[in-house]
Amino acid sequence: MIKILRKKSFIISAIIIVLIIASFFILRGDKTPEYDSVIAEKGTITEEVSVTGRVKPAQSVNLAPEQTGQVSDVSVAVGDKVWLGKTLIQLRNDELLAQLLQAEANLASEEAKLSEIKKGTRPEEVQVQEVRVKNTQSAINDAKKNLIDKLQDAYTKSDDAIRNKVDQFFNNPRGSNPTLVFFIIDSQLDNDIKWGRLLVEVTLENWKLSLGRLIISSDLSSYTNEAEKNLEQIKSFLDKASLAINSTYSTTTLSQTTTNSWKSDVSTARTNIYTAISNLTTAEEKLKTAESDSALSEQELVLKRAEATPEQILSQEAKVKSTQADVQNMQAKIAKTIIRSPINGIVTIQNAKVGEIVANNTSIISIISEADFEIEANIPEADIAKVKISNTAQVTLDAYGDDVIFEAKIIAIDPAETIIEGVSTYKTTLQFLKEDNRIKSGMTANIDILNNKKDNVVFIPIRAVEEKDGRKVVKILNNGEIREVGVETGLRGSDGNIEVITGINEGDEVIVLIKE
Repeated sequence: MIKILRKKSFIISAIIIVLIIASFFILRGDKTPEYDSVIAEKGTITEEVSVTGRVKPAQSVNLAPEQTGQVSDVSVAVGDKVWLGKTLIQLRNDELLAQLLQAEANLASEEAKLSEIKKGTRPEEVQVQEVRVKNTQSAINDAKKNLIDKLQDAYTKSDDAIRNKVDQFFNNPRGSNPTLVFFIIDSQLDNDIKWGRLLVEVTLENWKLSLGRLIISSDLSSYTNEAEKNLEQIKSFLDKASLAINSTYSTTTLSQTTTNSWKSDVSTARTNIYTAISNLTTAEEKLKTAESDSALSEQELVLKRAEATPEQILSQEAKVKSTQADVQNMQAKIAKTIIRSPINGIVTIQNAKVGEIVANNTSIISIISEADFEIEANIPEADIAKVKISNTAQVTLDAYGDDVIFEAKIIAIDPAETIIEGVSTYKTTLQFLKEDNRIKSGMTANIDILNNKKDNVVFIPIRAVEEKDGRKVVKILNNGEIREVGVETGLRGSDGNIEVITGINEGDEVIVLIKE
């Protein structure tokens, strides 16, 4: 009997185990993934810095000039009411204003040039340039005629210097054996002069023939080179002739009056040759200048006839930007000579006097806020770069709950850090925009500082975005199937949402969480 009971008990236990295992597999096989999803919306997303601060009585703002200078005007006295942006004290800035006017004039000039480049050259300007080209051609012809005159004059002066001035003290000067009519001790000099007279005669004859073929269309450079070479030869011969005549002395057959006359004539001949060389050089330079002006004028005509290239436009646009920067730089410098009120308030200290020199970063005026209270908050270093003076903020006070909102703005940020529990923070002062009797000193303020805002953008919860292989992806539900797509994100909102620039559209169903 006992054996039968044991056997039945074993069979029942086995059946129960089998049923449990079967139900487990059945339940596991039927289970499907569950998920939470949201619809991608289009609207406004804002980035805010949220901190907690404390209300305190308004404090004075101490103001100092950014640069050393002489006070030229004081617009307020102690007790005066001032408003945001009002000019309080001004330093002399005459030179800076003049430089600003010059910078603005340069900007206007460069902008006008850019406009002209983009429009192209007017027909009237092309005509003016064509006239300039014609004028430069006329100048070249005049310069060529002048050079030809100087070449002819150089020959005339050379012919006169040799055949009239020097040949007076030669026997048979144009023959094959010219000799001096007086004796000189230096035999080498005597031979040089005799031989030199023979060579000069050949030079003068050939030079005359060459000039006989000279016309305005000739290669004037070769004629000029020839003339310069001939003049140098004649100058050298006259130098030796001068040396010889100055070494003579009067004899019974050669009077002092005669030698003095010869010396004077040789000196005149040398002067004339030097003049001819100088005139020739000047005429040659004048022709080169005229030719250079003509080439430049023709190039300018080509440019005026041609349309502006993209490179020219870009270059001029760069000049415009540079002059714009100069204007902005001067405006910034002038702004530093003016102390303006950063808040609405009352002047409590005013130490500046017209004519005195004030040092930079030395406080000379103080203003107490006209508002009864301000808020002081410590912003962590992770968020301080997101805020700046004049940022607006929405404030709630614990005493009145989240439904009562007060408007405020940042009026000061301490440059030095304050360490709180090992974290660097920066004391930031906010001013209430409106007086309100409900605000009390010491109240705890919850502050949302508006940093950035974008309207009409697609956004989803930040937690729907995943990082995979260095890119951002989201899962979307499409026709009952979950599909993974890459996205590009933008502004991260303070409400837990994030802007999606590309990858999904408004109305897409985005998976936030999948439950197994």
